Amino acid sequence: MSELVLKDLEIRYGKVTALDRLNLSIKDGELVTLLGPSGCGKTTTLRAVSGFLAPQGGDIFIGGRRITDIPPEKRGIGLVFQNYALWPHMTVFKNLAFGLEMRKIPAEEIKRRVAAVLASVQLSEYADRLPRQLSGGQQQRIALARAIVLEPDILLLDEPLSNLDALLREQMRFEIAAIHDRLGITTMYVTHDQTEAMVISDRIVIMRKGLVMQDGPPEEIYRRPANKFVAGFMGTTSFVPGAVVGVEGERCEIETAEGLRLVGLGSGLKLGDRACAAVRPEAVLLGKRGAEEPEGRGANRFEAVVQRSNFTGELVDYQLKVGSCFLRAKEPETRKVHGCGERVELRISAERLPIVADADAEPRAV
Repeated sequence: MSELVLKDLEIRYGKVTALDRLNLSIKDGELVTLLGPSGCGKTTTLRAVSGFLAPQGGDIFIGGRRITDIPPEKRGIGLVFQNYALWPHMTVFKNLAFGLEMRKIPAEEIKRRVAAVLASVQLSEYADRLPRQLSGGQQQRIALARAIVLEPDILLLDEPLSNLDALLREQMRFEIAAIHDRLGITTMYVTHDQTEAMVISDRIVIMRKGLVMQDGPPEEIYRRPANKFVAGFMGTTSFVPGAVVGVEGERCEIETAEGLRLVGLGSGLKLGDRACAAVRPEAVLLGKRGAEEPEGRGANRFEAVVQRSNFTGELVDYQLKVGSCFLRAKEPETRKVHGCGERVELRISAERLPIVADADAEPRAV
């Protein structure tokens, strides 16, 4: 078993606390992504697990074994860096074999393991090539294969796609997810890219100022954000502030200063609380819909004025004004395109509208 557990982990840089008694666990075979803005502590966490950064407090366990004070080379960890760090003068085979040779693995075993790993990343025919003869995506897969061939207990990936162009990066998200599904290695993945995290992760851990703001499956993080910070960090979000005027189970109703009422899903809110609706573009429907496009129970209906429309290819990106609030909507370009100044009906299903406390939520352990 290769469960990774961080218990009350503390790391400080002078007076700055990078990790504040962080508690986190990754189950055997699970891929968990640490996500957050620069300085949130995600890379610090990865460096602590890898052994390149010593914590001032707390412990790290792999498979129940305490590794807090064990040197990096004895932790059973594979690392994939941002820049791949491939040996330019070595072939792909030699890049993968080098670490095994340092461990004095027999030559036949090295050949078997390298061949198997190259097959797993679908690059068997490139064993005799040099890194410069590979594309960026192929180099990225070789860097991943070099970490995997050591048969680590834990795989750590530090923004491995950051050097790729947008199209290749999108393709490699699915490659990494597929490779992980085939091999089942316990994996900690660090990125600042929300879409990347959504595609590859079993769980996402949102971090801020060295603490966990929310930890859960991608859909839960996106659709049920725990606070305003998470709602604003995940995807494109417009906030409509108001006061809570109704609570019934998970359903919550707020009223804005202008008297607009919005019904959505929230938790932990009570009558009179300041709250806001977190409106995402894909939750907004414009114009009338036929029976084949149900709006969902408890839709919010308003009149909006189109402020701007931008053609982005398959979608039209709208900026809309409802009272004094500005919202975004994205509609397929095959539907009617609304022009600037046009008045349109706007609807938002309550089931797709998170209601969160209207506060800049301070980090707290969860």
